[in-house]
Amino acid sequence: MKPTKADRKKFDIDLAYGEIREDKIAEMMTNKKIEVKSEKDMWQKTGNICIEYQSWGKPSGIEATESDYWFHNLCVGDEEYCTLVFDTTVLRKIIAANKFRSVSGGDNKASRMHLIPLKKLFDMNSIQQFKDLDDEQDD
Repeated sequence: MKPTKADRKKFDIDLAYGEIREDKIAEMMTNKKIEVKSEKDMWQKTGNICIEYQSWGKPSGIEATESDYWFHNLCVGDEEYCTLVFDTTVLRKIIAANKFRSVSGGDNKASRMHLIPLKKLFDMNSIQQFKDLDDEQDD
């Protein structure tokens, strides 16, 4: 079946959208600062990711990074299962807008971290909250 003119127009729009995202990823990998964190195994049991914000009483992790993007590897054993990529400013806003549980961990339990349920990151309420935050910026 030959595509209609309307189908071709939609393809062109989709292609342009995809190319913009490809350019954004290329720029992210070459011209921006990134922070890379990896979690091994525990996320599978708890369904949470941990975002450190304090160590030994001083800002660390998300509170101290100067990165433009935060890459969060979810590992199974020694293999990367997937990588979540956040604009650091957006991740900070997500954390600020929610009441995520805070726990101690790391060496001597000297670090504090937010426990962020993966399901919560992708539920409709969180997505709407993100849209609302974005709308507030536009005002």
